[in-house]
Amino acid sequence: MPSVNTPRSQLYAHGLMLLMIILVASSFPVAALITADLPPAVLMWIRFSMAALLFTPLILIRYRLHLPGLKQLASYTLLSIPLVTFFWCMFEALRHTTALNTGALYTLVPAITAVFAGLINRESTDRKRLIGLLTGTAGALWIVFGGEFAALSQLQLNKGDGIFLVGCLFMGAYSPLVRKLYNEEPLEVMTFWVILIGSIWLLLLSLPDIQQIHWPDVSYRAFTGALYLALFTTLITFYLVQFGTLRLGATRVSAYSFLTPVFVMILNQLISPAPFIWSLLPGLLLVSLAMLLIQWEGFTIPRSYDRKDQQLSG
Repeated sequence: MPSVNTPRSQLYAHGLMLLMIILVASSFPVAALITADLPPAVLMWIRFSMAALLFTPLILIRYRLHLPGLKQLASYTLLSIPLVTFFWCMFEALRHTTALNTGALYTLVPAITAVFAGLINRESTDRKRLIGLLTGTAGALWIVFGGEFAALSQLQLNKGDGIFLVGCLFMGAYSPLVRKLYNEEPLEVMTFWVILIGSIWLLLLSLPDIQQIHWPDVSYRAFTGALYLALFTTLITFYLVQFGTLRLGATRVSAYSFLTPVFVMILNQLISPAPFIWSLLPGLLLVSLAMLLIQWEGFTIPRSYDRKDQQLSG
C-alpha cells in the first residue's frame, strides 16, 4: 500500500473511492433485478441479516460481542429507522421506476444531509460546497426528468420516484443523527448493532409475507443478489469509505456520490445495452462538475483529523 504522505497514495485512495462508488451504483441495478422476486421488506430482511451475520466474526474477534446499555440501544434503534426506511423505499421504488432514476435521486442525499446537519448539528455549508450541492441537485433533476423542461416545471415524478425521494429524505437524516448520538464507541460496533436492530425491525415488518412465501420456489437470484448487496454494498464499501476518509477527508469522499447516476448508466449499458439517451448528457455533466467542485482541493494531505470526525465520516 502506498505511503499516506505521497501524491501516489492520494491517487491510490481516489482509485479506491471510484471503486466504492461503482459498488454503490451497482446496488441499484442489482436491486432492480431481484425486487420482483420477493416483497421489499423480506428482501431487506435477508440483506440486513446476511450483513449482520458477516459482520459478527469481526466484532467477536476485535471487540468481543456484548449487549450495549439501554441508552446505546435506544440510539442504535433510532439510527436503524432511517436506514430501514431508505432501503425499503429503494426496493419498493424499483417496482415502479428505473435504476437510473433512483441513482440520480440518490445524488440529492448530500444536499438533504446538509439541511439536516444545519437543523440537528448546527453545521454551516461553505460557498464552494453549496455551489457543488446546487449543481449536483440540478444535474440529478435533469436526469430524472430526461431534460424535459415541461415535465420539470410540472414536477411529474412517477410513483417510484416519489417513494424513493421519501427514502432519500430519511437517508439524509442518518449522518447528522450519527453525529448527534455517537458516544465514542468503535464505529464497527455501532454499525453492527444498527444493522442487527434493523434486521429485527424488518423481520417484524415482513412476518406476514414470510409466512405466505413458499421458499423452495424462490429463485437463487434473489438470495445471491441479497448476498451481493450485503457483502459488497454494505461491508466492503464501509471499509473503503473509512480508508478514503483518513487520506482524503470526509468532504472529498462524500462528493463521489454525485457520480452515482453516471456509473448506474454505465452498468445498465453493460447489463442491457440500449441506445444512449443524449438528452441526459447535460445532467450527467452537471453531476460530474458538482463532484469536481467539491473534490478538487489539490493533492495535499490533511495533517491530522479529530478522532470522532474520522470515525463519523465513514
